[in-house]
Amino acid sequence: MAAKRNISSGVYLVIDPSMEEGLLLKKLKAVLPEEIAAVQIWDNFHKGQNIQDLIEKICAICYLHNIPVLINNQWELLLNTSLDGVHFDVIPENYNEIKQTIKREFISGVTINNDLTVVKLAEMYQMDYLSFCSVFPSVTSNSCELVSFDTIKATRKLTSMPVFLAGGIRPDNIHQLKDLPFEGVAVVSGIMSSTDPAGAVKNYITQLKANKK
Repeated sequence: MAAKRNISSGVYLVIDPSMEEGLLLKKLKAVLPEEIAAVQIWDNFHKGQNIQDLIEKICAICYLHNIPVLINNQWELLLNTSLDGVHFDVIPENYNEIKQTIKREFISGVTINNDLTVVKLAEMYQMDYLSFCSVFPSVTSNSCELVSFDTIKATRKLTSMPVFLAGGIRPDNIHQLKDLPFEGVAVVSGIMSSTDPAGAVKNYITQLKANKK
């Protein structure tokens, strides 16, 4: 069994599996030589889609660069695919049972907003990372409430777990995050909707590095 991959800092890329497959894989191949922390497959599959086949194609591309691949919510797919882990929108009440069912090490993360009790739960369950949503207003994160910057700052008093920020983040507003404790940003449309996804990633990375100076 391969060693557990780890999520690094930088750009956490969320991809939409309902995108035309050829275009999705082409764009994914274009961005992976860049500094990608992880790839998450949004659980937005269309009817009749060969989900396992698509997941294996995505994993094969990402693993050439040792980039972990996670599924959004549908943890059962870890039982019969090469996925590294799962990102939950909400921590399931039966999380410990899920761990026992999967029977192998896996990466797990959860979306949080202004309720820091979720941070304590994630710590208790020994999850791997947190993702705040939504930092700015966003079309793709319209189900998330806006997160207070004070809430994000308070996380460091509760955990040393890696923190990612999501929702409406663009290269031209990353500077507004300068005083916040975080390891990276989660991006959906800002990269995969671009005609130059590799260039878009480079732009995000450039601004993130500038932000840390």
